[in-house]
Amino acid sequence: MSEKVLMKGNEAIAEAALMAGCRHYFGYPITPQTELTAYMAKRLPKMDGVFLQAESEIAAINMVIGVSAAGKRVMTSSSSPGISLKSEGLSYLAGCDLPAFVVNVQRGGPGLGGIQPSQSDYFQATRGAHGDYRTIVLAPDSVQEMVSLTVKGFDLADKYRMTSMLLADGTLGQMMEPVSLDVGEITKYDKPWAATGTKMERPKNIINSLSLIPEELESWNLTRYERYKIVEENEVMYEEYMMDDAEICIVSFGITARVSKNAINEARAKGIKVGMIRPITLWPFPKKVLCEAADKVKAFISVEMSMGQLIEDVELATRCKKPVLLCNRCGGVIPSPQNVMDSILEADKIGGEQ
Repeated sequence: MSEKVLMKGNEAIAEAALMAGCRHYFGYPITPQTELTAYMAKRLPKMDGVFLQAESEIAAINMVIGVSAAGKRVMTSSSSPGISLKSEGLSYLAGCDLPAFVVNVQRGGPGLGGIQPSQSDYFQATRGAHGDYRTIVLAPDSVQEMVSLTVKGFDLADKYRMTSMLLADGTLGQMMEPVSLDVGEITKYDKPWAATGTKMERPKNIINSLSLIPEELESWNLTRYERYKIVEENEVMYEEYMMDDAEICIVSFGITARVSKNAINEARAKGIKVGMIRPITLWPFPKKVLCEAADKVKAFISVEMSMGQLIEDVELATRCKKPVLLCNRCGGVIPSPQNVMDSILEADKIGGEQ
């Protein structure tokens, strides 16, 4: 077993990115992810890498596009308002079929909101900006998963030529936990499409998202979605917790999933059969396992730090076969185990009335 070190979540992401082979970082400081940027500023120059604090979030994401087009592993990070500023660039990355790794350590909103943790960027992450495209969205619930999913995120981005996003929150970014930095062998992908200069030895590569011919643009989108279908078939990740005999299923991700486990353990002690399905990939979403669970449980509870965003995907996945309750706090407030327990008692009552 590898030795563990105590690390803050934001810094663990940065170290994992370096171990994954990232040598280019472009960003702009914003709470609560600034430690990630500061860590990269210290480490990258010592590794012959490139760190640049851009003049804005918009500039940073466009620098990411340039480095990715050259075939290099590259990342940026921000928090909610900053990700909004990067959204045009995220769509351009998708339109150019370029791999990149993006981190969003969420804060409360909308607008400037506050600096406390939130999960209210769920729609933004899973639905994207303008145009038809998808982003692989990874949701850690621990500092250790911040490490493993960062490495996984770079690999998935290169494998499928698309953006992957680590969707964390201010709590996970700021908390410290022991982590193993043994990330195993790093996968290296050939990138024959990269714009690295022909040396007069091959046809030139063109990185472009513009087509003024409707049929051509349609063809690009159809081809892209065939690739997305492969992602949905092969890359879904989730955790099941006490679901073998569960009559109530909690669906939650990130820090609220950890809170939910405490409530589940308390409910089990009271004889209430509760379990949890925790999506680790928010896209592709674990629709199949939730649909199957809908044939077994009485009710679902979506536990989230938003006004109700995850719940819509739960309802879609379960095809509204069973009631789906919302247990939520917002504005930077984390649901307590008692909040979740109250929803469990309500779901138990609803289930008994069916």
